[in-house]
Amino acid sequence: MNFITESDEALLERFQCAAFDYFLKYCNAANGLIADTSRAGAPSSIAVVGFALSCYPVAVERGWMARAEAVERTLSTLRFFWTSEQSEAGDATGYKGFYYHFLDMQSGRRVWQSELSLIDSTFLLAGVLTASVYFDADTREEGEIRELAAALYRRVDWQWALGGAATVRQGWKPDSGFFHYGWEGYSEGTILYILGLASPTHPLEPASYGAWTSTYQWENIYDREFLYAGPLFIHQFSHAWIDFAGIQDEFMREKGSDYFQNSRSATYVQREFAQRNPHDFTAYGANCWGISANDGPGFKTMTLDHRERRVFGYAARGVPYGPDDGTIAPCAALASLPFAPELVLPLLRALCEHYPRMTQSSRLPGGFNPTVPGDGPQGWVSEGYFGLDQGVIVLMIEKHRSGLVWQLMRRCPHIITGLRRAGFTGGWLA
Repeated sequence: MNFITESDEALLERFQCAAFDYFLKYCNAANGLIADTSRAGAPSSIAVVGFALSCYPVAVERGWMARAEAVERTLSTLRFFWTSEQSEAGDATGYKGFYYHFLDMQSGRRVWQSELSLIDSTFLLAGVLTASVYFDADTREEGEIRELAAALYRRVDWQWALGGAATVRQGWKPDSGFFHYGWEGYSEGTILYILGLASPTHPLEPASYGAWTSTYQWENIYDREFLYAGPLFIHQFSHAWIDFAGIQDEFMREKGSDYFQNSRSATYVQREFAQRNPHDFTAYGANCWGISANDGPGFKTMTLDHRERRVFGYAARGVPYGPDDGTIAPCAALASLPFAPELVLPLLRALCEHYPRMTQSSRLPGGFNPTVPGDGPQGWVSEGYFGLDQGVIVLMIEKHRSGLVWQLMRRCPHIITGLRRAGFTGGWLA
């Protein structure tokens, strides 16, 4: 494919379709579980399952999948989660309506002693609710999708998830209870609060949302004022489902901004950081940026360019305060497309031009580090692919192309209720 003469639309179609293909290749069709990564033996990630459920409607609309197949896959997934064990047992699938972060691909039971993850359960539920809005036909199968989605959402005990604190805890384990920390500082947790506030059975109180936003950190970086979070994915994940453009909560009303504009500012700060390249890493620049939570070369110290440098494995890297080890998250950069297409499209073309071996499959890896020696100018490249990366690419490219999932979730009564209970007003909510 000659990317130089390829139109923007064709280029995006190619990368979006390749990203979606991940969910077809790394799926257990019997229970709908999707592997966390393409690496052999990887367990399922419940967040990746939520992204897959959200991507099936995109695939139907784009002609990559028949509606009947999407219905079948969605039903397999929802039936599994509804009938799987919910208990305090150490090998259950979930508890109190939430689910363990990582599950065995075959049995669907907890693996790796993983935590009952509140945020990953939220991403799963976001996919469940997306399916409930999209599959609206008057058929037995699509009716069952809507019934199961409602039952799964109603079962979640958001009040329990507070653990007696003012804000939602980040996780729970059957042998040790709740983690000692909750959500502090701006994060991907916005959608968690929106869904928790809207619950028809065990809702969070609006005061909990206010307790969280009171920990926000407003910054002026490179002459841009915005709500700070270092890793780029934080400025994207809640936006994968919710259209924040033009609507404001109390915090953003006071700042005269909204979360969409905030993500746009964060994208520009990312590019500016790469252009300034304060740590002098290879390849950073106007068309090579994207620092996020992603895979890396490993936790070690290396001598590179006659200097000693620390590099990391899978870690939450951030801009501008770090950590930064020269590892680029190309999927996070591409997922900024709705916020700043004028920055992202040139970056995607530059990746195709400078790293043809890395991009020849039209699927981006979980990270690459040109400062660390590897097989070619891209340097070290992450092995395989990560499901979260591929899911956010599909959804955010679709935001730019059609806005499909945003339009669907504007029709989701729980999203509307949650936003209003959080104090959002204006824009499309009006």
